[in-house]
Amino acid sequence: MTAQPPGSRAAVVQDVRAVADGVVSVEFAAEDGRLFAPWEPGAHVELALPSGRIRPYSLCGDPTDRQTYRIAVHHDPAGRGESAEARTLRAGRRVAVSRPRSRFPLVLAEHYLFIAGGIGITAILPMVRAVEAADREWSLLYGGRSRTSMAFTGDLLALDGDRVELVPQDTCGLPDLAAALARTPPGAAVYCCGPEPLIAAVERLMAADFPDRHLHTECFGAPPQTPTTAARDFHVELRRSGRVLPVPADRTLLDVVREAVPGAQASCEAGFCGTCELRVLEGVPDHRDTVLTGRARERRDVIYPCVSRAVSPRLVVDL
Repeated sequence: MTAQPPGSRAAVVQDVRAVADGVVSVEFAAEDGRLFAPWEPGAHVELALPSGRIRPYSLCGDPTDRQTYRIAVHHDPAGRGESAEARTLRAGRRVAVSRPRSRFPLVLAEHYLFIAGGIGITAILPMVRAVEAADREWSLLYGGRSRTSMAFTGDLLALDGDRVELVPQDTCGLPDLAAALARTPPGAAVYCCGPEPLIAAVERLMAADFPDRHLHTECFGAPPQTPTTAARDFHVELRRSGRVLPVPADRTLLDVVREAVPGAQASCEAGFCGTCELRVLEGVPDHRDTVLTGRARERRDVIYPCVSRAVSPRLVVDL
């Protein structure tokens, strides 16, 4: 049976079009003709690809349009193949799409600075539209490899070209993050979405020079992780069935769980989307994900089994 995203429904591809070099926009409508679930800027859906892979994509359309969902897909030659597969979708193709989820909500603020890198603009675009409609102060710093590779520039410039700074790397170099932050007032909300090196640079700069701004981030891709401990064997107990399974050092907890529960949900399988979340009943998790940050990494009630392991010799999960 083909894996399905959690809470999914059948949808049909309505339109596929190029929006930049290497980037296509894909629109879906519900197969039964009913309205999709509502969503807010920063939300994403999970899409079941023809191979059975499940992949998250930010919604970049209009939240008031519940007839369609819109995503954009960037072809990543260094990726695991999902982007190339998603780009083969054509009008009329039936797919499964999850309900919207959000780990990147737009908070109320008087002033916003948006920083987008590459395909990170997909999560930022609906936010810019929302704050412009709410008549809030905002600016956007948008970097990409080249101007032709940067999606939705026309839409953004049409909103307010004076507030949008486009920085194609091949002609302008890297975005001046410090200058953009210096133009914001204390208390400004800073939203950054893009590759991990961009987010890390913003985090370092804000911690050092702009601690009175408020940073919100979403990473497109898994940042490199340096585990605090070497991978080692442990056992996992699936409480509902009573099964106890060995998890050797060379296998992920998710792989082992799937032997007993083939439908166990996962998406990125790299520790950054949160789809595979399991409830921990006993034991101490070794968090190696990037979903949990700060003091949340001390939690013992949850684990993301695609990358995380156990500190204790036995872990009991709610499965």
